[in-house]
Amino acid sequence: MAPLKRKNGSDAGSPTAANRPKKRLLEKAAKLSASSSKKPSESLSAKPPKATSTTKIPPSTKMIRDEEAAFPRGGASILTPLEHKQIQIEAVQDVLFEHNNLKRPRDSLAEYDGNEEILGDMPAEPSSKRVKSKALKSSKGSKGSKSQSKLERKEIEAVKIESLSYSRIAPGSLILGQVSQINAHDIALALPNNLTGYVPLTSISPKITKNLEALMADDESENESANEGGKGLQNPNDIDLSSLFMFGQFFRAYVSSTSDAPDTNGVAKGKKRLELSIDPAQANRGLLKSDLVVNTMIQASVHSVEDHGLIMDLGLNDTALKGFMSSKEIGSLRLQDIREGAVFLCLITGINPSGNIVKLSADISKAGNTKKAFVSVAPTVNSLLPGTAVELLVTQVKTSGVAGKVMGLLDVTADFIHSGAGANSKDVEKRFKIGDKARARIICTFPTADPKKLGISVLDHVLSLAPLKRVAKNAPHGPVDFIEASTILEAAQVMKVEPGAGLFLDTGSRGIPAYVHISRVADGKVDELFEKTGPFRVGSTHRARILGFNPMDGLYLASMEEKILNQQFLRIEDLKVGEIVKGTFAKFLINTTGVAGALVNLADGITGLVPATHLADVKLLRPEKKFKEGTAVTARILSIDLLKRQFRLTLKKSLVNSEAPIFASYKDIRVGDQSPGTLVSIIPTGAVVQFYGNIRGFLPVSEMSEAYIKDPTQHFRDGQVVTVHVLSIDPSNDRMVVSCKDPKAFGEAQQLALKELIIGETVSGLVLEKSDNELLVEISGSGLKGKLSVGHIIDGSAAKAKSAMNKIRVGQLLSDLLVLQKLEGQRLILLTNKSSLKKAAKSGQLLKAFSDLKEAAVLTGFVKSLTPAGIFLQFADGLTGLVPKSQISEASVELDNFGLQLFQSLTATVHSIDYDQRRFILTMKDNPIVESNSKNNRSGIPLERELVNPIDAEVHSIDDFVTGKLTKAKIASVKDIQINVRLAENVQGRIHVSEMFDDWDSIKDPKNPLANIKPNKDISVRVLGVHDARNHRFLPITHRTSKIPTFELSSKPKDLTTKDFVPLSLENIKVGSEWIAFVNNVADDFLWVNISANIRGRIGQLNLSDDISLLNDLSENFPVGSALRVHVIRVDFEKNKVEFSARSPSSIEPLSLDNLTLGMVLPGRITKVTDRNIMVQISSKISGSVNMIDLADDFSKANPHNFKKNDVARVCITEIDTVEKRISLSTRPSKVLNSALVVEDPEITSISQIKVNDILRGFIKNIADSGIFVTLGSHVSAYVRVSDLSDSYIKDWKSSFEIDQLVKGKVIAVDPLLNHIQMSLKSSVIDKDYNPPITFSQLKRGQIVTGKVRKVEDFGVFIVIDGSTNLSGLCHRSEMADTTVEDARTLYEEGDLVKAKILNIDTGKKRINFGLKAKYFANTPEEESNSAAKVPESDDEDADGGVALDVESLIEEQAQNSNKEMPTTKPGLKTAGFDWSGGIRESNEAEAEADSETGESKPTKPKKHKRAELKIDHTGDLDANGPQSVADFERLLLGQPDSSYLWLSYMAFHLQLKDVARAREVAERALRTISITEEDEKLNVWVALLNLENTYGTDETIEEIFQRANEYCDKQDIHERLISIYIQSGKNEKADALFQTTTKKYTQSPSLWLNYATFLMTTLSAPSRARALLPRATQALPAYAHVDITSKFAQLEFKSPSGDAERGRTIFEGILSTWPKKADLWSVWLDLEIKAGDAAQVRAVFGRVTARDSKLKPRNVKQFFKRWLEWEEKMGNRKGLDAVNARAAEYVAEVKGGA
Repeated sequence: MAPLKRKNGSDAGSPTAANRPKKRLLEKAAKLSASSSKKPSESLSAKPPKATSTTKIPPSTKMIRDEEAAFPRGGASILTPLEHKQIQIEAVQDVLFEHNNLKRPRDSLAEYDGNEEILGDMPAEPSSKRVKSKALKSSKGSKGSKSQSKLERKEIEAVKIESLSYSRIAPGSLILGQVSQINAHDIALALPNNLTGYVPLTSISPKITKNLEALMADDESENESANEGGKGLQNPNDIDLSSLFMFGQFFRAYVSSTSDAPDTNGVAKGKKRLELSIDPAQANRGLLKSDLVVNTMIQASVHSVEDHGLIMDLGLNDTALKGFMSSKEIGSLRLQDIREGAVFLCLITGINPSGNIVKLSADISKAGNTKKAFVSVAPTVNSLLPGTAVELLVTQVKTSGVAGKVMGLLDVTADFIHSGAGANSKDVEKRFKIGDKARARIICTFPTADPKKLGISVLDHVLSLAPLKRVAKNAPHGPVDFIEASTILEAAQVMKVEPGAGLFLDTGSRGIPAYVHISRVADGKVDELFEKTGPFRVGSTHRARILGFNPMDGLYLASMEEKILNQQFLRIEDLKVGEIVKGTFAKFLINTTGVAGALVNLADGITGLVPATHLADVKLLRPEKKFKEGTAVTARILSIDLLKRQFRLTLKKSLVNSEAPIFASYKDIRVGDQSPGTLVSIIPTGAVVQFYGNIRGFLPVSEMSEAYIKDPTQHFRDGQVVTVHVLSIDPSNDRMVVSCKDPKAFGEAQQLALKELIIGETVSGLVLEKSDNELLVEISGSGLKGKLSVGHIIDGSAAKAKSAMNKIRVGQLLSDLLVLQKLEGQRLILLTNKSSLKKAAKSGQLLKAFSDLKEAAVLTGFVKSLTPAGIFLQFADGLTGLVPKSQISEASVELDNFGLQLFQSLTATVHSIDYDQRRFILTMKDNPIVESNSKNNRSGIPLERELVNPIDAEVHSIDDFVTGKLTKAKIASVKDIQINVRLAENVQGRIHVSEMFDDWDSIKDPKNPLANIKPNKDISVRVLGVHDARNHRFLPITHRTSKIPTFELSSKPKDLTTKDFVPLSLENIKVGSEWIAFVNNVADDFLWVNISANIRGRIGQLNLSDDISLLNDLSENFPVGSALRVHVIRVDFEKNKVEFSARSPSSIEPLSLDNLTLGMVLPGRITKVTDRNIMVQISSKISGSVNMIDLADDFSKANPHNFKKNDVARVCITEIDTVEKRISLSTRPSKVLNSALVVEDPEITSISQIKVNDILRGFIKNIADSGIFVTLGSHVSAYVRVSDLSDSYIKDWKSSFEIDQLVKGKVIAVDPLLNHIQMSLKSSVIDKDYNPPITFSQLKRGQIVTGKVRKVEDFGVFIVIDGSTNLSGLCHRSEMADTTVEDARTLYEEGDLVKAKILNIDTGKKRINFGLKAKYFANTPEEESNSAAKVPESDDEDADGGVALDVESLIEEQAQNSNKEMPTTKPGLKTAGFDWSGGIRESNEAEAEADSETGESKPTKPKKHKRAELKIDHTGDLDANGPQSVADFERLLLGQPDSSYLWLSYMAFHLQLKDVARAREVAERALRTISITEEDEKLNVWVALLNLENTYGTDETIEEIFQRANEYCDKQDIHERLISIYIQSGKNEKADALFQTTTKKYTQSPSLWLNYATFLMTTLSAPSRARALLPRATQALPAYAHVDITSKFAQLEFKSPSGDAERGRTIFEGILSTWPKKADLWSVWLDLEIKAGDAAQVRAVFGRVTARDSKLKPRNVKQFFKRWLEWEEKMGNRKGLDAVNARAAEYVAEVKGGA
């Protein structure tokens, strides 16, 4: 390492310093050793050594000590004679103890704290040997330098080598650990010396904690409901720790607490538990930016996953310092598998030049390479934290370990385990020599040690940071895979004995021994272990049991205790599902519903849960009487959850004592297997049976019992144990169906008999059971069960059947029973004994199969059900037919239930058959076909089948029209897709357009192929089949569904001439074949087409044509009936579908990611349009997105809403990601049309395209606290700091920007290495002609400025001057108005725009005083505030209007009136913005002012409210400040009883005193006192009373006042006043409801509609609802008001934050197209566009209104030209002024010429 400077400035690395012996260091070490080895009594009595100038200890605050210390002057020892004497005495005592085989009280073994979870504190060295050597050396020594140097070498050995133990760990300790277990809620870290710590979910990283809190908040309601249900709180987090951590992964852990683990179950003594944290903020505690050096280890969590690596959070106080880990530095991990919040112990590989990015690596091959990755230089010891590799200078080598120094300054020790001395100490002594240098890794800190030291490890797997591998050949597995925990070693040989500590055993795994602590050597207490004598000497063999494995120590932990060897279970992993175990009852678990379960202890630390339903086979009313704490119980394990470390038991005897096979895996279960299970859920259709583990089966209700069960809950209960056998098993889907029925009752013989039983045969059976409505019969000879209903016992009435039923007895043999149906699922046979059905079966009239159906066939069945629509007849095998009401005889229709009863036998005739739906219709009328047989015509053909005037004279009957028949037909009509023809007067047919043409050349007009076909023409046709209108195809002749069908025909020349005609079928269609298709139907994105009458397919929108311009309007370009030349691209025989393409064969190759190339231009269908992008589908399986930057070459024109869904557009492929199967597209014209087009904003694909000083535009991607991120390209973003956003100060800068906003900036920095770009949006940086802001020196007294109110106080307002360097000044309240202003807050609010005059400037203090009085601006020309007033008067109504219920104007007017009426009176009530007067006069004046038309605008002052002056009663001698008491108000009211103002002030006075009741009384008095003629005054009081009740009353009281006010005042006015009150008080829902009611009642008020729209648009941000009001308003209002209300809605689109300016322009366009002469509308539109600030739109409107073809009068156009010039002058556009002047001159010349 580099030489360190000493305090005096000398170089410690100089030759002089280097040649000095390390005497000072030895002296200090000896001194520490001597002081630490004193007895307690000696330490108290001994005098402290005298400090001399040669023995000064550096201050404790010094971080790094000198590497080499100088010898004291003269070479003398620093030890006093007394200290030398003490050392000699101790040496003699040690020798005596050794000879007497006694232990020193101060022996390090006595310090062992007895914690069984650790290996134990190993002795630094056998004390007798150590002190003996001291005594020998001291006795031989002299005062010479030789004895002195020997003593110094001995003294340096005084550094105490300690093992890490629970007692030495304190909160704040840092320890290197290794992941040994991953649980559901925490992870376990293996720590040195067999310690284990646990890291909870909340101590991993800030990201994980934040996600966990969010998940907990989302599921809070579900948890509460679960608690109410008594099921306990379930952990709602979905964080999978196994995806964040790996077994064997190293972490630096921070000790959070060292307390005893809580006794969660109350059944075992709590063990000591270490709570750890791996949060970088904790693990890196104390690290500063200056402490970060290359090759040190730092813990970091993943902040975000980027394309090229990971942004890491270091957890340091300096939040600007971040870490970056390249994708090449993550080792064997995959970047896409790493989740945000994951933690890594990383190696620092570098720091960028600016010092704000730390380069990290988690590659074990780098971090574990201690030859390169070790710390040689460190600024402070803070850099040396656990996990960091260092170079060790060995100063001690003992059997107990190794000690040394790091960088010659810091003491480090490695105990006998981590020094490699565990199993063989000789190897350590050979491996390390004093003075050697070696690599080591820091593993822990000792916060309580004095002097400070660190723990290190030189074990190979710790140095390499890799999990320890098994040493056996050809088996690269971990040690746990070789010897599992709980394994018993029958003959384990003792390898080494550590007296007083423990012993090491040979496990058979070379290099990995087992350690047995002295407390676990035997059941009893063992005081001492001896290496050569005793039962546990080296070489002896013993039985031992493996307790676990510590990957950090590389050791097994074992026990030789008999109780451990005989213990059945040591851990949950030893348990097996279904195993019978013995345990002791611990306690009950109680919840709100009672006993929720119980805990049973199987072994120490192994406790299982017994659910309440598994305490016994029956429900226990008092389970506490049966189970006592400590009672021995026998249980069976139901399930085990290793992730949650939980298992469930059952105490049910039926399960515990069962010898049936265990159902623990679906794969091991076979059909027929039998096992008991527990019912966990009973539903009407069955029940769910729980077995062992997660195995469940479904028990159908039909399989619950041999008898019929209607409601399973009446026979079974939850928790009941049932024995079931498996009916079916599906292991792949984890499904199983079970049955409670006796499996022997239906064996193979019964199954065979059921299969051979024939429906319609007769059997005999024995009656087994009898109920009221049915008999259960056992069929003779087969053992099958049959059911005979009471309705099937005999023919006749129900009473007769019931009587016959009563005569049948159980055990009676019934013969000649007919088999009606086989219910194989229920293993049941339905029987009948009715003679009529048996007779029908013999004669063939009993239908047995659907295939036996024939039209006109006579069938016999029985009535299944009777409905108003008809009769359902059932036959054999469940076949059912319908006899419609129309097919029942007229006599039967008049009777109730058609004169029939259930199960009555009935004969009917088949009327029609529907083969597709497998349905048939019956008739009970006389058979028409049979009747026609007796009424034949002369030719013997039934009348219904005879043709009437056939076109073809050779055919006479419908039956002559068979498939392939050539005949003639007459064209009846021509449609788009078919020709309707007549074969005869009573027979129709049709020819589909696809059956008219053989080839494409024969089609003259592809858009209308049938245009040349004329009606009433005879043509030749060939019969194809019967037309099926429902399914759009034809059926074979055998499938006729009506008596006189419509025939499907063909008139193709080819079909007419061929001899062997075969109709086209789907099997003849081949992929790639060409056809002529005809459009049958047009959908949004595809066409239905036919290539024949029965083959239908579809063509996707993108496959319709190579010409993209034809694809956007399918109905226009591809009308129904039009012809297309198509190719077959896919045939789906299963779904009977065909896919076609009408594009050229070369372009129909299916698109896939493999054949796509960058730059390829393709047509695509727009499937989705959002505010940020559009989704485009280029094939059936490939879609891509077009982002804002790829929409247009000019970003100002990039608007996704310019595209419409289902439109087709050209797109260019810009990116293909085959891994994620994602593509990116572009619609830039330069990409899809012509690359030579002008590109305003070039495409940026790489940071290399960007240079400093480039001026670019982009869209805002993200708004953060520190600035904004701007998207410049597909993967290129720039960062803009807050300080670079604007030249002027913006207080709330975030509100000035929004996502996807287009901004323009200049590149000020580019870092290609980090892929960082920094921009500035300041105008001073971008604009060369930038005008700097106004400075303080430029201000002059008397200057008129504009500004914004920055802050409002009662004494005045602070104003910021516009366009200045944030210059602000004060306007005192005395300079605000001509009248006295008591409180400036009543006039102004923060953010108000004002015009002010500079009254005074204090250059010394930099202060500015403003004035706002109107007189200051009396002689100053104002800017035109309302340009509409400049337009000459028009006959039309004023376009501006007003909103009567504008909330802000109401509050403003109220404030003005209060100041003008009583300027010196202090208000008695703060109304929080409420308008107590209701704003009646103010709103009336505003409406009157809005309705008046003005010419040139003139400066106007706010109109004062005119009212009669108050006649003050001077006799009252009131105070100058107004009434201050009840008496004052009463005296004033005597003189002015009709003044609502006094009454309202009186109410406010009482409210100020919190006397609401008195305020109500005053209001009621006012209503009674004020004259009935003073309606406005009364209205003021009503409104005030409504305000009062809204603030202090209830919904009932305000409703009462509202109804009363409606009786005395104008109802609409009261409705509007209450709405205003609700809005001002924030009760928007009530305002909305009242608005809806009001607009239904008072539809003739335009202001009401506009107010409601304003409220919806601005307050509720519901623009869609507001826009829906316009059609309602125009429908309700008279026609003359339509223009005004429509223009107001258009203005609202511009003014409202939720409005759409483009929509407002559209509305104005519509109005002006109808009323082009309304100059006021043009003016209003211009005002709105000017305010919006879009210069292009303003010029466009000006251009239209001043055009030559404008409908306006010349004088109006002249005014608009004047406004245009003024606007261009204000914009500072010289070219624009010239252009307007030229256009005006041209207009004047044209007007004069036209005149």
